[in-house]
Amino acid sequence: MRWIKWFEETGMESVAEVGGKNASLGEMIRELTPLGVRVPEGFSITAGAYRYFLEANQLGPSIRNILGGWDHTDVNDLTVRAREIRNLILRGRFPKDLEKEIVDAYEALSMRAGVAGIDVAVRSSATAEDLPDASFAGQQESFLMVHGDAQVLDATRKAMASLFTARAINYREDMGFDHFDVALSVGVQRMVRSDLESSGVIFTLDTESGFTDVVFINSIWGLGENIVQGRVTPDEFYVHKPTLALGYDSLISRRIGTKELTLTYDVDTHRLVNQPTPPWDQMRPSLADDEVIELAKWAVAIEDHYSAKRGQPTPMDLEWAKDGATGELFVVQARPETVHSQREGPTIQIHSLVESGPLLVTGLAVGDKVAVGRASIIDDPSHMNRFQAGDVLVTEITDPDWEPIMKAAAGIITERGGRTSHAAIVARELGIPAVVGAVGARSLIGNGQEVTIDCTEADTGRVYAGILEFTVQEIDPASMPRPRTQIMLNVGDPGQAFTLGQLPVDGVGLTRMEFIFAGFVRVHPLALTRYRTLPTEVRGQIDELTAGYSDKSEYFVDKLSQGIGTIAAAFYPRPVILRFSDFKSNEYAHLLGGEFFEPTEENPMIGWRGASRYYDPSFREGFLLEVASVRRVRERMGLTNLAVMVPFCRTPDEGRQVLEVMKEGGLVQGQDGLEVYVMAEIPANALSADEFAEVFDGFSIGSNDLTQLVLGVDRDSEKVARLFDERNPAVKRACAMVIEGAKRHGKKVGICGQAPSDYPDFAAFLVEQGIDSVSLTADALLATVDRVSEAEANLTMA
Repeated sequence: MRWIKWFEETGMESVAEVGGKNASLGEMIRELTPLGVRVPEGFSITAGAYRYFLEANQLGPSIRNILGGWDHTDVNDLTVRAREIRNLILRGRFPKDLEKEIVDAYEALSMRAGVAGIDVAVRSSATAEDLPDASFAGQQESFLMVHGDAQVLDATRKAMASLFTARAINYREDMGFDHFDVALSVGVQRMVRSDLESSGVIFTLDTESGFTDVVFINSIWGLGENIVQGRVTPDEFYVHKPTLALGYDSLISRRIGTKELTLTYDVDTHRLVNQPTPPWDQMRPSLADDEVIELAKWAVAIEDHYSAKRGQPTPMDLEWAKDGATGELFVVQARPETVHSQREGPTIQIHSLVESGPLLVTGLAVGDKVAVGRASIIDDPSHMNRFQAGDVLVTEITDPDWEPIMKAAAGIITERGGRTSHAAIVARELGIPAVVGAVGARSLIGNGQEVTIDCTEADTGRVYAGILEFTVQEIDPASMPRPRTQIMLNVGDPGQAFTLGQLPVDGVGLTRMEFIFAGFVRVHPLALTRYRTLPTEVRGQIDELTAGYSDKSEYFVDKLSQGIGTIAAAFYPRPVILRFSDFKSNEYAHLLGGEFFEPTEENPMIGWRGASRYYDPSFREGFLLEVASVRRVRERMGLTNLAVMVPFCRTPDEGRQVLEVMKEGGLVQGQDGLEVYVMAEIPANALSADEFAEVFDGFSIGSNDLTQLVLGVDRDSEKVARLFDERNPAVKRACAMVIEGAKRHGKKVGICGQAPSDYPDFAAFLVEQGIDSVSLTADALLATVDRVSEAEANLTMA
């Protein structure tokens, strides 16, 4: 055939002939189906056919004439001219030979499937589309559930006309493409009946941070347009690539979205219908875990293939669909990711909000940044004249027609959508923060009100009233010195882990389990193991929080392991030291159901905390849930870089009792390389360092508690705050005793705290004593590296 190419006849070398989208489908069918990747078959109506159609209808001169008088500053003028061009194309007639080839190919595709008049998707594929440095995705139209010769021809004509939507014309102008250098191929592809099941998108990196060691999968019920158009909040899944390659089921994170709408096909009216998703389907995942793993394996295979073909790492942006009739998964589109892959250098910016203000609304965070500006509430892109450059756009949802406004915005807030919605994708391309799915934003934020967008705190984006102060720290990993002393981070927020994991550090010296507890679990562990003993009202609150989990304890283990696993994956294979929970009794009491299981203590700071809880019959079963969570991270996810640490351990015998309870739960010191550390934060840890070294694999000095207890200073009391000083000779001597004891037994020793960053002389002291590692917060990284490097240099010179 002259104007038709079957997908398997083409590949990435065929972009000029069949466009980027169709070329990629052909590439996958030809090269990746032997590896098990399923791609729906179909054919391309070539770019030559598009040019032939324009020529046969003598449309070229008319289109040039219409575009020739366009006022680039007048959006309404462009809209009128674009509509005029599309009408010209829609009135055109197919040359007889072209029409016959399209019909013959469609009927041949139907015969291949063994179905008369098969349902197909008709998709545009521009010859400049889905390139590594430009994404025309969403600029042209696609048509689903097309059936029969006449509908295929009509959809093909409409797809050709969509090359001249206002947004497509504007995008080509911005990207510097000549309108007649870009042609349109049309793909006709067997329809995957995802309207009866689920569909979504896949990125082979984290879309917020650019972290490349994960596959990020979004999923909703029904057809996938609701994700791209931002109408729903999808399910989100992260799979860790390195441990997936080792054969582990490395699903490290699962978040169930509300999936408010389901786009389906009404067989009676032959129309697509968007209807509310039933409550039960909203609560349950739209992909099973084994399906997530299968899609992740395909995504890695696709990324590896395209990377090898281009001779450089090529993160991918994929679309997938599950056929409700057959239960099969398919990849229906693949294109190179065009945001993080275009970064020119490794510089990492860390935004930090300095002030606080009244919280107006929250949603999903996009961008890891802070932005300030005047809120501009716009309901329709035709009102863009109301928007001023530097404003914060507030609206319900966006689509490509909004892009001229979005390019001028300091930040974006939408009431609907997930992190792969149009608003989120464009915000990343523009390098600005966005808060999507911020329910009620248009009523909670005043038009013209000054606001601050904060997307630096995990997955939750926050919008505050007022212009708040923030700082921006730039870190160039290549320019940072690497001292002999290991530099590690304190990381308690899984939502920041993928960004922090790209910093030039040696691992994580402290992850506080209670931080993950509070954000991921939010329920007292005994309120789950002793659920039946609770009042009806509290059980109802727990039921709401644990919806979808028939086993309350499984909720705890699943949620906690995901938080821990995310941090361990972000730094893999570098070590990550997780400290078991160290809530005080008054803090535990604030967790849901906690008040029924916690005593009232006069001084919780030195009361029932840390190790003393783990083997106590009153809490032991709760600790075993923590143990089960760690086992899941190490054994099922394969993240054996995870070590654990016991806090507030008063005696070596107490440490042995904790190890016995861990062993009972299946977590055995030394097994598969498991290291168990102890926090050195009590004077007894320093005075009996030799005895503790016989029990544990290493020490981490907790300078705050150690200073408090050595000096007898309540660190929370402003009356004696002036006496709290880690540089006090007695505190330094206690630190030296810990380091000396560790060294005598060949055990590792580090410190987690702010003091080495705040005080150069304290950093020098630790280096002189031979400490192995210093762990600190990211905002103190540059200062600490400089001070440790200086101390090492001075020590060498001495």
